[in-house]
Amino acid sequence: MWLFNSSIGKKVVMSVTGLALILFLTFHMAMNCVALFSAEGYEWICSFLGANWYAMVGTIGLALLMMIHFVYAFWLTLTNKKARGTQRYEVTARPKGVEFASRNMFVLGLCVCGGLVLHLVNFWSKMQLVELMGNEPASGVELIRNTFSKWYFVLLYLIWLGALWFHLTHGFWSAIQTIGWSNRKWFVRWKWIGYICVTLLILGFASVLLLYFCAEGLNWYILPGIFSGVAA
Repeated sequence: MWLFNSSIGKKVVMSVTGLALILFLTFHMAMNCVALFSAEGYEWICSFLGANWYAMVGTIGLALLMMIHFVYAFWLTLTNKKARGTQRYEVTARPKGVEFASRNMFVLGLCVCGGLVLHLVNFWSKMQLVELMGNEPASGVELIRNTFSKWYFVLLYLIWLGALWFHLTHGFWSAIQTIGWSNRKWFVRWKWIGYICVTLLILGFASVLLLYFCAEGLNWYILPGIFSGVAA
């Protein structure tokens, strides 16, 4: 089957799974931003997306998407290295026009996976996993409060978000091009659409941890949402 046997097929699988993951991240970012304006609303979302059957279906589907994306990325990287053989050692200058993200997608992907592990430990293992085990999950508000009041977690998350920005900005337009939705006229447009959408996505995530860190450390209660829980 061409999805397994050809380089183009592997790229198509990576593109489709990658775009699906971007859609999930957009939903997750929007959910997080609710915490800035309504602690009650954020807690309701966390309860709605607990250990219910539909949440479990989504979690399993998301895990499969990520696994497929990572496996195909690793597979494609090995295939490309094998195809180049010893020629990769003969390169003495970087090709012009090749982006940093394009040359380091696999390394950036590993950084993203490392940040994902951190996020699962800090949040998922204390919420959905605990509920699956029959215990009372931790409050989402309190988890955000405890996690992002620590500067080292904020720093690690910012590094993760930086790697995610580079990975997604390249991956977005590359995926669009791979599945055939791009041409010479739309190539630059898709790149700019990707830059704008991914930048807004990352800023949405970063706003939660940075504003909360400032609120916790400086008693800066300017928003009526999650910060009201701190003031209380």
